[in-house]
Amino acid sequence: MQGAAPKVYLSLWNVIALGIGSMVGAGIFALMGQATLMAGKNVYWSFLIGGVAALLSGYTYARLGSRYPGSGGIMDYFNKGFSHKTLAGALTLIYLGTLVITVALVAKSFGAYASRLFLPDESVTVFTTGLFSSIAILLLGALNMGGVKAVGKSEVVLVAFKLLILTILMLASFGSSVPVGADVIPVKGLDGLLGSVGLTFFAFAGYGMMANTAGNLQNPARTLPRAIFLAIGVVMVLYLVLSYVVLTNVSASSLDKHAETAVAQAAFPVLGVWGFVAVSVAALIATASAINATMFSMLDISRGLARNGQLNAMFKQPFWGRGTQGFFYLLLGILVLTNAFNLVAIANLAGACFLISYLAVFVAHWRLRKETHGNALLIIAGFVLMLSILAAFFYQMFFSQPYLIPLIVLFVAGCFILEIVIRKKIGPKGA
Repeated sequence: MQGAAPKVYLSLWNVIALGIGSMVGAGIFALMGQATLMAGKNVYWSFLIGGVAALLSGYTYARLGSRYPGSGGIMDYFNKGFSHKTLAGALTLIYLGTLVITVALVAKSFGAYASRLFLPDESVTVFTTGLFSSIAILLLGALNMGGVKAVGKSEVVLVAFKLLILTILMLASFGSSVPVGADVIPVKGLDGLLGSVGLTFFAFAGYGMMANTAGNLQNPARTLPRAIFLAIGVVMVLYLVLSYVVLTNVSASSLDKHAETAVAQAAFPVLGVWGFVAVSVAALIATASAINATMFSMLDISRGLARNGQLNAMFKQPFWGRGTQGFFYLLLGILVLTNAFNLVAIANLAGACFLISYLAVFVAHWRLRKETHGNALLIIAGFVLMLSILAAFFYQMFFSQPYLIPLIVLFVAGCFILEIVIRKKIGPKGA
């Protein structure tokens, strides 16, 4: 039609940047310290196992995204893979809720790095961390409302800068051997290793959000698989190398004290104060880009659910730019979560819910494998590995934070109850 604006497509590098931005922000800077506390020197194996699970799951996402190239991503896969619409809708709500928790987690990490960078240690408080976190949520929420083009371009710049800083840190670490004395990070037992894989897999979980870009790709069947595998591969190598950097340059006591900012702490012995500053800046950029990418998926999924009648109409009513009124209220909810809970609790909640959601994607792919031409052995292998990771994760939580298990059960049950209520309002036509 004459006068219609041409559709703006994301490039391969835009999508890779969105994936790396989400994974690295949530993984290295937010969770490296916590994973190392649990696994000790076995954290290498933890990231390797998590990466293999991500590659197998990434295969499923690539096949589904190529066959069903829409902006709905996981929502479309559930709707097509499960004939029972209440089940499909509840699983989508679980995933949407997980994205909200994820933004709160990464925003908490952003606030921790910002507080240590801009304030003296004695001035860092829960209030200052929450203030910096809240500013990031509001600014990046506004950016996502600005449009697809703004998000794609911003991710390329953000990812390029933080990878440059991390590369300098890695090269400097390999060129210098700095002993940490007798206070070294120990080798933990098998239970610590297996329990930590739930966190390290969550550090890769951003690849799933890349599937939501399929509706904004000119050739999704070609671009999406390449983007997913390249992003996971780059991030796996990065995690393994930075694990070495942290284990080599951070003492056990320092890790225990500064677990939330472990990567920046590792820069002190190698690059001094200016290295700490540079890595902290990279951490702020990394966590900001993770929030950015996660919000991108959150906005698309909530709008799609509203179009299907699975969420209130306010999630499709315009607010500002491409944002909706419902998205604005989700931002307010994220602000509450970020300021009400600590990082470890949020990380465990998000990790468990991500594993549940991604297990369901394997089941959906199994049911759709003839349409996607998916390899049955890869689907089964991925499902079994991820189920094992989830079981080990719950085992670890039972002994370390048992109160989180009923919270997870309540969250999942609440999503099913909400979906049942919504389906009753829609009536037989929508069910």
